[in-house]
Amino acid sequence: MAFRGKKYKNAVKMIDRINKYGFDEALSLTLENAYAKFDETVDVAVRLGVDPRHADQMVRGSVVLPHGTGRTVRVLVFAKGEKEKEALDAGADFVGSDDLVEKIKGGWLEFDKSVATPDMMGTVGKLGKILGPRGLMPNAKLGTVTFDVARAVSDLKAGKIDFRVEKAGVVHAPVGRVSFGKEKILQNMTAFFEMVLKLKPSASKGTYLKGVAISTTMGPGVKIDPLVVKDLLKQA
Repeated sequence: MAFRGKKYKNAVKMIDRINKYGFDEALSLTLENAYAKFDETVDVAVRLGVDPRHADQMVRGSVVLPHGTGRTVRVLVFAKGEKEKEALDAGADFVGSDDLVEKIKGGWLEFDKSVATPDMMGTVGKLGKILGPRGLMPNAKLGTVTFDVARAVSDLKAGKIDFRVEKAGVVHAPVGRVSFGKEKILQNMTAFFEMVLKLKPSASKGTYLKGVAISTTMGPGVKIDPLVVKDLLKQA
């Protein structure tokens, strides 16, 4: 059984674990009960009415959060020639081609996101077993395999997040830090939910948003009524 500290137990007492709150109240409870000495991440978890075992019900996408995630993202770009300069001018932390591939094969992984031009994917594909399991592989569906490397780098630096539904039908995503305050986090959540709803598979039948909860890194989850998601989007 997991050990829970006194501060966690005190936070739990402030929350009705059965009740489903509106966004404003849920976020207030979440932020007021953040007790860690560091600036905790605020995460949202959404249970979807999909079966990800079927390809036509897979939910996967990305969105640029208006206020970012509060995290400094180290971006690596696989590119050659003019695209190298374009990537550097856009703020990429590491740019290269075969040299970076060999460096990664040697065990170096000091970056958070990667972008590749399409002509580099034949070479980058050799790193699939290394980058794939770590979520670091460039992916065309997520906009990280592109000749428009400047935009890809800028989006990642600005707070672009990737998400995908897990086997249990749940999507997790960071939507900011406690220090952001309620308003900025609500705006980030609005952008996230707009994209989740946009990606609803046509094969998904019945209720799409089945459950929503938010929490901080160390804090307990606070349930949100899925029916109020549309109200949040109307306010945007």
